Amino acid sequence: ETIRRLPKAELHCHLDGSLRPSTVLELAQEQGVELPTTKIGPLTRLLEAGKRTKNLGDYLKIFDLTLAVMQNREALYRTAYELVEDCAAENVRHLEVRYSPILHRQKRLPFEDIVDPVIAGLRDAGAKYNMSTGVIICGIRSMAPKVSMELAELAVAYKGRGVLAFDLAGQEKDYPAKEHREAFQLILKHNINSTVHGGEA
Repeated sequence: ETIRRLPKAELHCHLDGSLRPSTVLELAQEQGVELPTTKIGPLTRLLEAGKRTKNLGDYLKIFDLTLAVMQNREALYRTAYELVEDCAAENVRHLEVRYSPILHRQKRLPFEDIVDPVIAGLRDAGAKYNMSTGVIICGIRSMAPKVSMELAELAVAYKGRGVLAFDLAGQEKDYPAKEHREAFQLILKHNINSTVHGGEA
């Protein structure tokens, strides 16, 4: 209870890793997305990392379930809003949410329809719960460096409009960060903060 009451800053929070199992189930039903199970108990276990995740690759597969239901504006807004609600219950005062818009284009949504609703969901819930929020856009190691550059350009376009930083995430084995150097050079040129996932594998 003491820990819950303490004010906190959450600086490394993945949007697609923070969905409520009940929301995943509801969104799947609304969108006609087939899940491995429609029972909340087994679904919750599938969404949790544990003994079955032997390596980073196993862990990243969990995100396939959440990403499947995060392919429209409404779902992106809702999941961002609910994330703030859940963090508010733990007395988080500042929340930085990272995700990669490229992973939400299965239905060919334009980038603004992927970034705007997340920023809006965070902002609206943040105003309700007195929490400051921001977005960190992630490049993906296993994708071509030109994709990271495209995402870096997106971060630049949203500088001062809800995006705080640029990140590099994803599978590390065989995908060195140095391949994405140009994206980070662009970010630094525009005086935007950056983070890099490293050593997780």
